[in-house]
Amino acid sequence: MSDRDNTAESRPAYWIDGTRLEAPRLEPGLYIVATPIGNLGDMTLRGLATLAAADAVACEDTRTTRVLFERFGLRSRLVAYHEHNADKMRPRILDMLAEGKAVALVSDAGTPLVSDPGYRLVAEAAAAGHAVVPIPGASAMLAALVTAGLPTDTFLFLGFLPVKAGQRRRRLEEIGRIPATLVVYEAPHRLVECLADMVEILGVDRPATVARELTKRFETVRRGTLGTLHDEFAAADAIRGEIVVVVGPPATATVEIDIDAALAEALSRLSVKDAAEEVAKIAGKPRREVYARALELKKAGDGPR
Repeated sequence: MSDRDNTAESRPAYWIDGTRLEAPRLEPGLYIVATPIGNLGDMTLRGLATLAAADAVACEDTRTTRVLFERFGLRSRLVAYHEHNADKMRPRILDMLAEGKAVALVSDAGTPLVSDPGYRLVAEAAAAGHAVVPIPGASAMLAALVTAGLPTDTFLFLGFLPVKAGQRRRRLEEIGRIPATLVVYEAPHRLVECLADMVEILGVDRPATVARELTKRFETVRRGTLGTLHDEFAAADAIRGEIVVVVGPPATATVEIDIDAALAEALSRLSVKDAAEEVAKIAGKPRREVYARALELKKAGDGPR
């Protein structure tokens, strides 16, 4: 083999279906590279070229990223960068950038910085004057949003809701009336209780979609209302995989009414619970919010005159 062949073989490259493709040289900087959320065929050509040419690839778990590397014949240096070693590794990566190197940042799946702590590295790299280059690609959030069949003109990504029930409910109450489609990541073992809280706070008839294992072999997408979806998954034998819950925006055709007047009339003939439910439905307001106001009015009405 000639020296020329040796030089060619040493150039950064990646492989697709048995074909070797050379990667162009990268300018110094931090490259934010999206990777597949399940199906490795979703990896972009630009992403592959970037990973092949990077001086180092910072990843959450080297074992997970190595699967991608083996599929496409990538040979760049892998360094672990995750929430447990970030304080130690971040200065080292910044040093690499200061030396004029190209460093790629990936997460275990999808787009880095979406519901993970990589933003600190990006912020410090940018503050130090280094180029930060996005290499877009797969995202579970966007994949779920576009398949949900719900409005996409305005949406709010919430990441993972709080694990503790009380905190989760308070968070839902804070964002429940925002006129936007909500996108939430959830663990399979918490899905049913999360849907139950959504039913109580956002409304049983609010349209929603639960997307599971997107792009993978057992991908499932269930559409309905929060009530029907809760009942479906509550009856399931087991829930596995990565889950995205998409909830449609609150109804826009709400009736503008005097809540206090409507509650006063309803309380004259119904219990507090039933009065709150009736008025909440008419006004398009969260039941918990109307129920709390009904209790205040009931207490005031029963007091000294």
